[in-house]
Amino acid sequence: MNISPSKENILKKIRKALSQSTPLPFPKSEGTESVFLPLSQEPEVEFAEQFTKLQGRFIFCINQQELAFQLNSLIRKADWNKVYCIEENLIASVADQLADRLVKTDLAHCDVAITGCEYLVARTGSVVMTASQPSGRNTSVYSPVHICIAFTHQLVYDVKDALQGIKEKYGNNIPSLITFATGPSRTADIEKTLVVGVHGPKEVYVFLVET
Repeated sequence: MNISPSKENILKKIRKALSQSTPLPFPKSEGTESVFLPLSQEPEVEFAEQFTKLQGRFIFCINQQELAFQLNSLIRKADWNKVYCIEENLIASVADQLADRLVKTDLAHCDVAITGCEYLVARTGSVVMTASQPSGRNTSVYSPVHICIAFTHQLVYDVKDALQGIKEKYGNNIPSLITFATGPSRTADIEKTLVVGVHGPKEVYVFLVET
């Protein structure tokens, strides 16, 4: 097979280049180290800052008693008459106060839905939920307002930490759906105008309880 002088010249350059090691331009890009800087503040503060930047509403509670007071006050002030919640353990401290408003059916017509979560991701201000939770796939999506009740031991720094936690919790039975909800539903598909609440809740609250 005849090779033209120009092609042979190119091949010589390739062989020479391959014989010499070239340092990677971004040596850390292929490693396992995080490309994000470590937290410089408490994860509770980081999550609150990132979550509120995304139009989320954050309430910190030092115990279950404060949770009961804050949650009851919010619901009555907003005049939400149909509060959907099937995770009774989350609202045990306030169930008696809201007995006249709590419902477990007719999710499509409720004013607000209350759920728990798997994790909160501090770096992105995200709420992590799965289909394996008692509230299932739909609760956090169908209601106009979503309230998530979480606890400080559920806070993690990054998305990979949440995924690792889910893997350790469920083993080979990974939930069929893992959702990272980052603030209220929003879209800018129509004339590039931001619209909130089109494909999900218009308002999202996180009550974080100290544990």
